[in-house]
Amino acid sequence: MTSRPTLVTGAAGFAGRHLVAHLRATAPERPLLAWVRSQVDITDRDAVRSAMAEARPDRIVHLAGSPHVGDSWRSSLLPLQTNVLGTHYLLEAVRQHCPDCRVVVVTSAMIYRNSDAALHQDAPLEPSSPYGLSKLAQDQLALVAARNDGLNVVVARPFNHIGPHQSSSFALSSFARQIALVEAGLMPPELRVGNLAAERDFTDVRDMADAYARLLDAGQAGRAYNICSDTPHRIADLLNRLIFIANVPVTLATDPARLRPSDQPRIVGNSARIRTELGWRPKWSIDDTLTDLLNWWRAEVAAGRATA
Repeated sequence: MTSRPTLVTGAAGFAGRHLVAHLRATAPERPLLAWVRSQVDITDRDAVRSAMAEARPDRIVHLAGSPHVGDSWRSSLLPLQTNVLGTHYLLEAVRQHCPDCRVVVVTSAMIYRNSDAALHQDAPLEPSSPYGLSKLAQDQLALVAARNDGLNVVVARPFNHIGPHQSSSFALSSFARQIALVEAGLMPPELRVGNLAAERDFTDVRDMADAYARLLDAGQAGRAYNICSDTPHRIADLLNRLIFIANVPVTLATDPARLRPSDQPRIVGNSARIRTELGWRPKWSIDDTLTDLLNWWRAEVAAGRATA
């Protein structure tokens, strides 16, 4: 008898592609189904119902969504549609077609209230951006589905994550891309930057993929788990590390387009719950992550897939 598949939504996205690779490497015997937007539009209720009825997975990691905080200030409609309605349609289809399915819904640390203290899962929820608001609604939809409907839903609350394949719309990936272009002589040695004073808690995306897989296997239904390194880094310091790795002379220029209407000065998490309950620990050092990110952009530039 063929076992039911594991489904990853948003499988072509940054975290999605790493999770798919991780699952294929660690559980090759399990059937794996990867949804991408061109196949199943998560905002199309009928399409989600139909695809779920056909697939009937026994495990889902829901990553499909609008991922960018900055973009949400320009248009709040997309994150509300994708993150909120998309999650509602997914959970609705699970109720109808595979109510025994284990579901990991990936939300965000951006749902928490601004604080200089390390954020734990019981910290006050008060998002400061349209993106954060959409992720809070998604988060609560998932917890209500577990509490009121008895669905086997676990919530993952990732903090910032970086690594190869990340879009250059995110700060560190943008810096790495620009440095790779400077190295190749394709742009002047001036990096366009935003707010470098902010402090963020960064985790390698490959460690994130491992955390999602552990939650899929053993997370407690109706429970939220922070995923983070527990270590804040100033953006300026990480940029300096990238420049040191590259060893190219550059100057910095503030780009007003990279500044947000509201930008939390410090975000750091507390991941004691997932460490204690599931034995998860980050394996990748920040320097190794930055090196791999820069090397990936070097390869993209060399292949002509990244231009100035």
